[in-house]
Amino acid sequence: MDQTVAVWLVLAAAVVAANLPYFSERLLLVGPRRSHKAAWWRVLELVLMAVLTFAVGSLLEARIGQRHEQGWEFYAAAACLFVTLGFPGFVWRYLRRGRH
Repeated sequence: MDQTVAVWLVLAAAVVAANLPYFSERLLLVGPRRSHKAAWWRVLELVLMAVLTFAVGSLLEARIGQRHEQGWEFYAAAACLFVTLGFPGFVWRYLRRGRH
């Protein structure tokens, strides 16, 4: 796998992972179905999905052979990007559909 494919794979995984908490009423995406899931559950799922996406990116980077140490600035910027990628799901859940 070359570097370009790895980058696009991580970006696609990030888009899907950032929006999953908003489209599912299950706890941690596999637990029991709820009629209404609290917002803090969605935030927790978003954080867990971000960690998993960062881990996938790190594994792909190590597989390519260019593993670099990152400072806190990288993770802060990546977290902001992850939240931004989740904006369509947020709009669908809270702004478009409204609260039930």
